[in-house]
Amino acid sequence: MTKTMLPEWAPHARVWIGFPSHDAEWPGVIDAARREVAAFANAVHADGKGEAVHLIAANASSAEAARALAAPGVIVEEHRFGDIWLRDTGPIIVDTGTAREARDFGFNGWGGKYEMPGDEDIGSRLAATIALPVTLCRWVFEGGALDVDGTGLAVTTEQCLLNTNRNPDLTREDIAARLEDALGVTRILWLGDGLLNDHTDGHVDNLARFVAPNVLAVPAPEGDDDPNAAIYADARVRAAAMGIETVSIPSPGLVRRDGEIIPASYMNFYIGNAAVVVPLYGAPNDEASIAAIQRLFPDRHVTGQRADHILVGGGSFHCISQQVPI
Repeated sequence: MTKTMLPEWAPHARVWIGFPSHDAEWPGVIDAARREVAAFANAVHADGKGEAVHLIAANASSAEAARALAAPGVIVEEHRFGDIWLRDTGPIIVDTGTAREARDFGFNGWGGKYEMPGDEDIGSRLAATIALPVTLCRWVFEGGALDVDGTGLAVTTEQCLLNTNRNPDLTREDIAARLEDALGVTRILWLGDGLLNDHTDGHVDNLARFVAPNVLAVPAPEGDDDPNAAIYADARVRAAAMGIETVSIPSPGLVRRDGEIIPASYMNFYIGNAAVVVPLYGAPNDEASIAAIQRLFPDRHVTGQRADHILVGGGSFHCISQQVPI
């Protein structure tokens, strides 16, 4: 059976977006994070011009908060989960040529860092809500660790997929074979490290994203103090060695919170049917990033939304969303 993991720019039937639900995971910022998540969901919904948007809350009180912030037409559902990072815990949908199927992978809290009840099976439970057949893939993998261009080509990082805190008994060749079996990946661009201080151990959706077949967007460093300049340069070299075209997106540069360098990235944008939503941080390149990404998606409206408080939890818009292709 052939199978394809469709690129994010393919048409979506719906998108699941995680909604902050546990005060303990968002100390002091849960209300602000909720506002940012709702603004993102509303932008993707685009007054009904985008795909169906389903905000996923973990309990009744957070569902009530979601409904108060959601635009008309945004659907709020209640499902038990640990935290909002549905890109990593939700199901990945593949096209078999005749139908859509879900893949639900093992999850160990990003290498044992944050294991929370509900995250281990939220993928299967979400797939069941739309009657998708589910294949359980019994090895650890997170959706934010991979991006695809729809031709069988994928990009990932060695820091994450080869990390011994995920699948210590699997080799690079083993992982490549499993990705082909589960998602139809036939070629992999292996980048090196992800962004500095990224607790996911270098998810690629913060570093490099496909924006068209064989075209990879990579940040351009901002200033001499950009902490990820060498990582961006290495990504370009590796892409060129595989014959993959690269285009540049501005970097936020050095961004600190409470004295610590944080993995702020415009690359964590979400590509919806009607809108592309870019996370912003109050950095000098916020507007330039929107303009650069708009040039790549002329048939969609590119908009920026602040994501400072979502980033406190460890990610941004792409990390909290999982699309279901038509």
